[in-house]
Amino acid sequence: MIYNKSIAIVIALALLCAINFTNAQEAQNDSTELPLKIEHAEPLFIDLIRDLGARKGESEWNVGLGMFDRLNYDKYEALVEYEWAVKDRLGLEIEVPVSIYTSNGLESANGTRPSNRIESIKKAFQWTFLVSEKMNTSMAVGGINEFVFTPLDSISTSSVFQGDVVNPFLIAATNWRNGFHSLIYTGPRWFIPFNKELKREFEYEINTNFHYMIPNTRNFIGVEFNKILAQDDFDMTIRPQMRVSISNKLLIGIVGGIPINRERERLSSFIRLIYEPGHRHK
Repeated sequence: MIYNKSIAIVIALALLCAINFTNAQEAQNDSTELPLKIEHAEPLFIDLIRDLGARKGESEWNVGLGMFDRLNYDKYEALVEYEWAVKDRLGLEIEVPVSIYTSNGLESANGTRPSNRIESIKKAFQWTFLVSEKMNTSMAVGGINEFVFTPLDSISTSSVFQGDVVNPFLIAATNWRNGFHSLIYTGPRWFIPFNKELKREFEYEINTNFHYMIPNTRNFIGVEFNKILAQDDFDMTIRPQMRVSISNKLLIGIVGGIPINRERERLSSFIRLIYEPGHRHK
């Protein structure tokens, strides 16, 4: 618990510094002048907390639906998330994912399907600390804190929450000015259980992304390479994807999933609906 509290304190201090720094920047800027923001193609599966260089007042609703072939069972995932910029370059997010598991006729004694569950309550922040017009590059730091729910059929014998996931991250993105975009999203993840019967887990994520955005539109095609390093294990899933603008405020993203091995999963698919209610894209 001391370790968990220390991480929470570090994240809180980082958020406080981000707010103070952003306030200082706003005081120096002309109130009628919008801060510089570079357009970057945002990955669709491991999405950002808010646009890099987000401006105060921007907001976005996301609804995601996914289907995953987990060898011995199928997983259906739904999520709802809301993200908004409370200050220039400082974004917050809250998300609730839900998972439903069904049989695919291949279950075995060692591969029974998990219980249906509300996965977690996820809270996150992201601060863009660099927006370079010369390099057409943005960089950000942030953190995700996720309270993981106990499966529904075990709540009667266990606490409501199973544990806590802590995930600080770093983002660096470049718009190459010819329609091509690159982005890296990386950071460690700790699972800290509240139940002594569960073990603490650690893994490191490296997500690299390459996209081509069609000129004068918000439509793009691209690919995510989602890589996870754990003790004596390495997994990577290739996620080809495309985003299409339906209207000025509504976009849809379609993602496929191809793992490089089949230890945990075969093919998967994911759809993300993106709605921006409070502002127009500029």
